[in-house]
Amino acid sequence: MSALTTSTAAVDVEALLARAKKPAADAMRLHRFYRGKTEVVLKCAVRDFNDFAIWYTPGVAAPCKAIQADPELVYEHTNKWNTIAVISDGTRVLGLGDIGPKAAMPVMEGKALLFKYLGGVDAVPICLDTKDPDRFIETVLLLQPSFGGVNLEDISQPKCFRILDTLREKAEIPIWHDDQQGTACVTLAGLINALKVVGKRIDEVKIAFIGAGASNVACMRLIFRYGADPAKAIAVDSQGILHPGRTDIARRKAEFVDKWRLCQVTNAEGRVGGIPEALVGADVCIALSTPGPGTLRPEWVEQMAEDAIVFACANPVPEMWPWEAAEAGVRVFATGRSDFPNQVNNSLGFPGIFRGVLDVRASTITDDMCIAAAEALAEAAGEISEEHILPTMDDWEVFPKEAVAVGMKAQEQGLARLTRTADEIYRHATDIIGRSRDLTRWMMEKGFIPPAPEN
Repeated sequence: MSALTTSTAAVDVEALLARAKKPAADAMRLHRFYRGKTEVVLKCAVRDFNDFAIWYTPGVAAPCKAIQADPELVYEHTNKWNTIAVISDGTRVLGLGDIGPKAAMPVMEGKALLFKYLGGVDAVPICLDTKDPDRFIETVLLLQPSFGGVNLEDISQPKCFRILDTLREKAEIPIWHDDQQGTACVTLAGLINALKVVGKRIDEVKIAFIGAGASNVACMRLIFRYGADPAKAIAVDSQGILHPGRTDIARRKAEFVDKWRLCQVTNAEGRVGGIPEALVGADVCIALSTPGPGTLRPEWVEQMAEDAIVFACANPVPEMWPWEAAEAGVRVFATGRSDFPNQVNNSLGFPGIFRGVLDVRASTITDDMCIAAAEALAEAAGEISEEHILPTMDDWEVFPKEAVAVGMKAQEQGLARLTRTADEIYRHATDIIGRSRDLTRWMMEKGFIPPAPEN
């Protein structure tokens, strides 16, 4: 009997369901109480009002002129070196779909909170009132002088691919799409350790990718680059298994470039059908699709290979519940949620990755940098098991380790404008992340962040 089965067999399913619903109820209460999750605070000394002459006019003119003469000095005289923008148009927010830029703001604020607390990165939430990818691209490029990097978030496909690719080509600062690169990085890390648990090799396993949106397309790209065989993989979108005979995609291949490419390189067996057919004999299922439960049915999952691995990572509800996976014989099961074992969540990746990117002033974030971060994340899990394939966000030391991996890889690839040793990157990341956590705790102790009210 697997550890997964042992841990869930004796648990009241109704109690688990109630626990799964509690975060949403608490969120409705506490978002209104705090009226936002981030604010701007000062980081320079104000000894008396005479200091305003230093921080503003007339003294501020001196650093302005210095930056005019040497634009790179903006990183020395302002907080650009540690500030990023979290930008969305609200067209694909979590599992909620196109809810608009205003409704997307709680998510972007939440992202900014995680950037600061876990990575020491100052992040500004920005939601754009446009669905036009060209206007989106133009706006991000216009915002570049104020930021050291950009985290793109919750943008519908296929435009998210063009937005990311265009901005990475044109921008002078690193552009990252967390739904693509972040999800892929953490998923790869979890897969590396899950395969160790079951004793299988990545180049030999059959993988069923359920969902072919931005997240899973990026997962496929990174997992294939790491060594998985595309011919052994099967991808499924809302219309079924991808294969060269999918005329609906072929007619729009200029728009769905990545999906059409996957039709050519995956599914060497030529399978057709949907999710049930894709899962037959699969060693691994990576689902980033329609929120469940019921998207992945136990009777389908039972048809997977022995010692099956299932990542059911839809938000806010996974494609199937852990106890359903246990009954279907799954050996390693993961979700995107923190209230179940094996959380495969982007929050384990992007804070440390951006910390490393900013600290060596990298010009972009490559797949190789993501793989370096994934390997560091997998290694940081320590002793792994069926219910422990990744660190948790409480293991905050993982973020400096990711920063080191990313910063060193950026320098190796010639993409860093600063030269830093691994020890320098680690010490700086540890200091700045520790400062952020200590400051938050101090503000809570002093009452500047009031305690959350009881129910």
